[in-house]
Amino acid sequence: MKSLLALILSLFMLGSGGNVKNVVIHEVSSDIYSQEEISAAAQTVLSEFARSWSGCTLIEIGYAGDEAVGRHQDYLSRYNASDVIVLLSTFNVDGSGGDGSLEPNSTCKNWSWVLLRPSGGSWQLVDQGY
Repeated sequence: MKSLLALILSLFMLGSGGNVKNVVIHEVSSDIYSQEEISAAAQTVLSEFARSWSGCTLIEIGYAGDEAVGRHQDYLSRYNASDVIVLLSTFNVDGSGGDGSLEPNSTCKNWSWVLLRPSGGSWQLVDQGY
């Protein structure tokens, strides 16, 4: 599993998006999701970050906890999904300000990523930010 993760991360580094080279993925226990489900959600975020977050370096990411899932149940009916998960991350922004909307030369902490999954489907990113 770790070698597959290393391969995926190295492929992301080839793009012009954000840097996910040294990201730390925190394991957080859950009564709702398995570590494999949480890892799959994290991989969805890593893919998005590596593709679209130019000028940013992802430092860490992890599951926000079961309580955060309860606070985001409204997404399920809005998007006709069966599962919602929330991840929190920390990332650095370089002098460019990322896409220009972030404070240059800053660190964003507790940046949330809300993902949904249809029954039997893959995680899809639907919202992010503070």
